[in-house]
Amino acid sequence: MLPFKVIYHPQYDLDLGPHVFPSQKFKMIHDALLEEGIADAGDFLRPEAATDEDVLLVHTAAYVRKLRTDSLTLSERMKLEIPLSEATVNAFWLAAGGSTLAGRKALEDGFAANLTGGFHHAYPGHGEGFCMIHDVGVAIRTLQASGAIRTAMVVDTDVHHGNGTAAIFANDPSVFTFSIHQENNYPMPKPASDEDIGLEDGTRDADYLDALHGGLFFALNKMTPDLIFYVGGADPYREDQLGGLALTIEGLQKRDKLVFDHARRRGIPVASTLAGGYARRVEDTVRIHVNTIIVARDLLLQKAPTAGTE
Repeated sequence: MLPFKVIYHPQYDLDLGPHVFPSQKFKMIHDALLEEGIADAGDFLRPEAATDEDVLLVHTAAYVRKLRTDSLTLSERMKLEIPLSEATVNAFWLAAGGSTLAGRKALEDGFAANLTGGFHHAYPGHGEGFCMIHDVGVAIRTLQASGAIRTAMVVDTDVHHGNGTAAIFANDPSVFTFSIHQENNYPMPKPASDEDIGLEDGTRDADYLDALHGGLFFALNKMTPDLIFYVGGADPYREDQLGGLALTIEGLQKRDKLVFDHARRRGIPVASTLAGGYARRVEDTVRIHVNTIIVARDLLLQKAPTAGTE
């Protein structure tokens, strides 16, 4: 039994067929957690879809209307890079509801994980890069609107820069955005986050972890948020088809532990989302995401650290 809740819905799968985005991974992660005895059925919560009212806290009415009526232009569909259908709209609304629920449960238990989400390329008025709506943005704005949190931080370790995140929260002192990513990769251009670390092609474990440690130390000295949303992309992996960094599976585990350690020392709850992962073997992507849950479990079962220690 896990010391926190995991959010999952069978309809997270976008059912894309042969596509570089393996949306079947969501079910595979869920099943692996059960089959390996990491979680039991009682550890999972099924979310409700976000309401349109919640989605409109981030996205424009015109864009939401286009999604609801299947009326995107050809250029908008090409930028999105996944089909628009009732099933995909439902999956993204569920992802936003799931990330919101993960945020609420993290505030209660110190940690929670949504087994989808991290759709950080979605802008208020358009989607791109497989991201239809910005689930983390919707979650933060919904939690703020309800008074559950005042401030939040997004720690984004996807191999791609969180351009939608940066745009949504630009000039908003209540949300600190931090992205560590491969510099010479999608998207171009990259709007400024509150903190950006653009890494060279081929960056390996040691250099990555050093950079991440410094970035977290800087970010958390700038803000002690009520909640961290962790966008834990699997695509810095060295065998990822859409990434150009060179982290090992073990290095990615250390990455997760570093993020969670920094948060735990400061008593900040963390809600984790998945984000990208396009390994040649989908099983590798699944393993990376499963390991994030294991790292969080092991840390939460340890004795709490002394406050302020490094």
